Amino acid sequence: MRTKERLIVVVLFEGVDLLDVTGPPEVFALLQREVDAPTGYRVLLAAETMDPVTTSAGVRVLPDSTFEDLAARAIDTLIVPGAVEVDADRRVRAVCDPMVVGWVKALSGNARRIASVCVGAHILADAGLLDGKRATTHWSTAQQLAADHPAVEVDADPIYIRSGDVWTGAGLTACLDLSLALVADDFGDAAALRVARQLVMYLKRPSGQSQFSVSLEPLSTTRRIDELRLYISRHIAEPLTVTELAAQAHVSERQLSRVFKTDLGMTPAAYIESARVEAARNHLETSDHTLARIATLSGFNTTDTLTRAFRRILDTTPTEYRNRFRIN
Repeated sequence: MRTKERLIVVVLFEGVDLLDVTGPPEVFALLQREVDAPTGYRVLLAAETMDPVTTSAGVRVLPDSTFEDLAARAIDTLIVPGAVEVDADRRVRAVCDPMVVGWVKALSGNARRIASVCVGAHILADAGLLDGKRATTHWSTAQQLAADHPAVEVDADPIYIRSGDVWTGAGLTACLDLSLALVADDFGDAAALRVARQLVMYLKRPSGQSQFSVSLEPLSTTRRIDELRLYISRHIAEPLTVTELAAQAHVSERQLSRVFKTDLGMTPAAYIESARVEAARNHLETSDHTLARIATLSGFNTTDTLTRAFRRILDTTPTEYRNRFRIN
């Protein structure tokens, strides 16, 4: 009996992230090696023309097909990688070529399922494919995605999210996690686990990408908030009450809360907690301080409070975080 072909199309364009392009095909190829029966997976790299495409890493990739040639083909899985630009202050912004967006929208009509990798979610959103859906992307561009597309429910923490027939993945290496999830959806967890073992990685990571993000990003847009952020960082071990911060900014407590909510999307108390977690993370990564000492230095005062904040914000414990990210 002939195996049903599962045509997987990976979208190519200038400046695309290389790992986003090569990671998923590697997972699908490893599956074929790990199972006895044919998987039916056939991966094609598609671009506007057949000319070589230069990726963000400078490596050139040859397309297998053009978008136009695939316009009438039935596609099992359409995979959309992303691309970013970085300014002089190292701030990252996702970029979307209107031509690519147009072709993704057209090809999606023939696809059984659609998956974005990393900032490829911005392309899906521009194509209107994420409206009314919950989605993720790389943590560094999550606020951009939410601001540009209010109809999308953006959740920056999960490694991947499935919303019906649309899947979105988090940053860079999360393309492997997403691809494993697609394999599990097609062939079950046992098959996906065998591939994960070959990749020397978890089938499902123990936590989300908030462990890797910088909680103090992005930069605020008003000088008053920037000055308060600096004040908080310099007095992180002190009580830092809303009353104190309001006095420091020469505004009422109500106005302070309104400014924080508008500029940073959170309350002053939530920001202070995230700043303290960031301070604790730095100590955990770079020092031999005990947890009690780190709790004091970062303003939590007790290890219990420190641990509760880590579980709430990072979905892990300080000890687990140190074991994973300690810099020797």
